Amino acid sequence: MKTLTDLEYLKLSKGQRLVHRICSFFASIPTGLKNLVLSIGRGIGKAAVGIKDEFADLWNTFKNGDTPTRVSYLIMGFGNLCRGQILRGLLFLLFEIVFIAYMALSGWYWLSMLPSLGKVGPVKEYNVIYDTYVTTYHDNSFKILLYGVLTIFFIIAFIYTWRVNIRQNKLAMQILRSGKKLKSGKDDLRSLVDDQFHKTLLALPLTGILIFTVLPIVFMVLVAFTNYDGNHDGYINNLFSWVGLDNFNTMLSWSGGGVNYSATFGEVLTWTLIWAFFATFTNYFLGMLVAMLINKKGVRIKKLWRTVLVLTIAVPQFISLLYVSKMFAKNGIINGALMDLGWITQALPFWEDPTWARITVIVINIWIGIPYLMLISTGILMNIPQDLYESSRIDGANAWQQYTKITLPYMLFVTGPYLLTSFTGNMNNFNVIYLLTGGAPTNAAASGAAGAVGYTDLLITWLFKITTGADAQYYLASVVGIMVFVVVAVISLVVYRLLPSNRNEEDFQ
Repeated sequence: MKTLTDLEYLKLSKGQRLVHRICSFFASIPTGLKNLVLSIGRGIGKAAVGIKDEFADLWNTFKNGDTPTRVSYLIMGFGNLCRGQILRGLLFLLFEIVFIAYMALSGWYWLSMLPSLGKVGPVKEYNVIYDTYVTTYHDNSFKILLYGVLTIFFIIAFIYTWRVNIRQNKLAMQILRSGKKLKSGKDDLRSLVDDQFHKTLLALPLTGILIFTVLPIVFMVLVAFTNYDGNHDGYINNLFSWVGLDNFNTMLSWSGGGVNYSATFGEVLTWTLIWAFFATFTNYFLGMLVAMLINKKGVRIKKLWRTVLVLTIAVPQFISLLYVSKMFAKNGIINGALMDLGWITQALPFWEDPTWARITVIVINIWIGIPYLMLISTGILMNIPQDLYESSRIDGANAWQQYTKITLPYMLFVTGPYLLTSFTGNMNNFNVIYLLTGGAPTNAAASGAAGAVGYTDLLITWLFKITTGADAQYYLASVVGIMVFVVVAVISLVVYRLLPSNRNEEDFQ
């Protein structure tokens, strides 16, 4: 692709610039992949050098260290205790004791069982007392996987803490050899609420993120490599085990016979992207239009109009959407009113026909989304300098030109990141689809796939269906979840690079 100079680029219209940026992005993909591979290679090289330096530093610290430092390699905190840093030493020592106790009591068991995810499942044994067969439960694959991953996290934390312990001893030796005084326990406590206060504040949130965000994500990813489902729940029915890449082969294979998960995934993904596009941009432009109409000079009782629109937000969607779903049913109020007026002779297939159903959910979503965009747009429109509009009117600009040259660029610049998050949020918009249609009407061609896919199902609602019911194929749901993440991440990165607020941050400063 031809590279344009800055002057040639500025001569292009806005549409041509957008097309040029999109083409430039796709043209840069091979180079980007090459740079990515090179970056990964450099990263691996730097990691290898870093590991080598770490081992060298550990050996030099041990070789040149004093006795408390060397003992600290086995007994964490020993060097700090010997040097009078009681608080640090006790914390290091307590952490090591807790780690050893955990590994001895249960941690080693979870690690040893992790490769097999359990050896003995539920067994029916004859009970002489009750004169019947009683099920005896043994290993629990779910707990083995969960606590196995948690143990690995704990081991990583221990290794990091052990390394900090060695660094603390090395630093203490350097300070003492320079003739300076080490920090006492009071100094450490004072530091935690003074110059190190940011670490004190971030300690609890960081721990929460690791336990409640990172750990579940790792667990979900690992489930994709097992046969965890309703028939292999890991304890009550049967144990589940590792299956490698079989689930990904099932989801991505394009086989001629049987259930074609790849085609089903492609169809659901296509509709999900179409839905996200229209659900995002119809709400965006119509919400902006409503805000402009309400803000227009001469419009009275503006607060009333805003309040009426906000009522749709105040009413829980669980109530409003279920009610609207009944309104558009074959025997609902809408069809009944249209037939009474004589406008139609038979009920319109709002939820029975695939095209009708998809258009209807998009239209109803406009009713839900406009109030949010109206509130956001109102605040932004009030901050656009009125001098710009006055100058444009003097120059002879009409309302459409003012909108395209002033209002829309300003709105896109400020709300660009919101548009991106709204688009990704609509891809995972569970409430609207599930409460209105439940994914209906059923897609006969894909009904054999897990979850009985419907024409209005998004990836998120399909994922929900996969995990419910008697089969509850959690392994396939995990695969779908991983693929949704990949799709959303790619789209987000591409769009983020095209956002004007990212490319030209100084334009509206």
